[in-house]
Amino acid sequence: MPSNDPRGAGGHREQMEGSVAVARAVALARPEVICAYPISPQTHIVEGLGALVKSGQLSPCEFINVESEFAAMSVAIGASAAGARAYTATASQGLLFMAEAVYNASGLGLPIVMTVANRAIGAPINIWNDHSDSMSQRDCGWIQLFAENNQEALDLHLQAFKLGEELSLPVMVCMDGFILTHAYEPVHLPDQAEVDAFLPPYEPRQVLDPAEPVSIGAMVGPEAFMEVRYLAHARQLQALERIPQIADEFAQRFGRRSGGLVRAYRCEDASTIVVALGSVIGTLKDTVDALREDGLKIGVLGIHSFRPFPLAAVREALQGAQRVVVLEKSFSVGLGGVVSTDVRLALSGLHLHGHTVVAGLGGRAITQASLARMLKEAVVGTLPALSFLDLDWRIVNRQLEREAARRRSGPIAENLLRDLGSMPAVRGADQSERAERRAAPKPARVPSGDRPTYLSDEGLQ
Repeated sequence: MPSNDPRGAGGHREQMEGSVAVARAVALARPEVICAYPISPQTHIVEGLGALVKSGQLSPCEFINVESEFAAMSVAIGASAAGARAYTATASQGLLFMAEAVYNASGLGLPIVMTVANRAIGAPINIWNDHSDSMSQRDCGWIQLFAENNQEALDLHLQAFKLGEELSLPVMVCMDGFILTHAYEPVHLPDQAEVDAFLPPYEPRQVLDPAEPVSIGAMVGPEAFMEVRYLAHARQLQALERIPQIADEFAQRFGRRSGGLVRAYRCEDASTIVVALGSVIGTLKDTVDALREDGLKIGVLGIHSFRPFPLAAVREALQGAQRVVVLEKSFSVGLGGVVSTDVRLALSGLHLHGHTVVAGLGGRAITQASLARMLKEAVVGTLPALSFLDLDWRIVNRQLEREAARRRSGPIAENLLRDLGSMPAVRGADQSERAERRAAPKPARVPSGDRPTYLSDEGLQ
């Protein structure tokens, strides 16, 4: 059986930046067209690939500089439709800028692979990590795979090309911006022969060929549009079967396990299980290990395939727990958690206590201390149905008071920054200051009966 040892049968181990590791993995997949527009924090990936193309180490491959993210996806669509293995990368506002073309790529069934270096969406402008960007495109028809660490980010790109090309579906590989893209970790790079044996040459299901003229992307009316959309859904359901199969094949060939639908950590006897995506899974594992030493039976369920969402696998992993905590690095304004909605659907009919915890927005640090405090509150039953980890209620309340006092209260972001400057620093604050920050009165503006009922304290119905 394969182990989690990052060493494979061949290749070599090297310490490198996460972005460089991804660039090297993409190069091993032998892409024929790479097109991108720079945006932090993905820029180092395409810089690395551009250098490999320029030096001749990645050949034959055309690197196309474009004028925008919309152009990058448009070029990738044209290249893939012409039969080339195509790759691009983006983040945050760049993903939003290409949104129209993102939908076109999936609607046309083109197996483009795109790295999303997850970053917050403005306004206010913020370059740090959360999952708002890729979550905003959760219904666009792309497969979305999330990496826990840089080794998995490397491995998922190889799996993504194989998966996408088998099913004729585009794939996003999501990795946390800066936390992973700019972190130096030891990774194992397979050799080219290993990758070639795992990933066969691209054989397109559809191709623009002058010798056999066809139209791709024709106008479709009401008589067939619903059927086209259903077939896209059917391919996503096929992906639910192929994702774990490809992960198993990868593990057998390379000697380490990456990807799959979900992975459970210490969940066998857990009464409380916390669900998360991305790099925070590693922090959660360390936190759970420490809490286990105190006798708390807590486990972690990492979701590695967000689209398609593995309803059956999530239900199987969580059904033995008494309570579920979904840790979100994104937020549906006016509702609550994004992932929580899908988890609730997976657990329909099970009577579990559930909680949504929004954390890490805009790059806010998610510390073991804060996670431990939050999980202890969940165990004793004092954690609200919806909460925001380390939210500074002092500046929230001050802004609400300002808005209630006068109509022209000024721009929110700038007001909060000024308020922070007049208060004790949150980071580096002593224990008493942190307690004061958490204990500040919450605004009683929404009756408790009006709060969202998904994953509520009353249990899942």
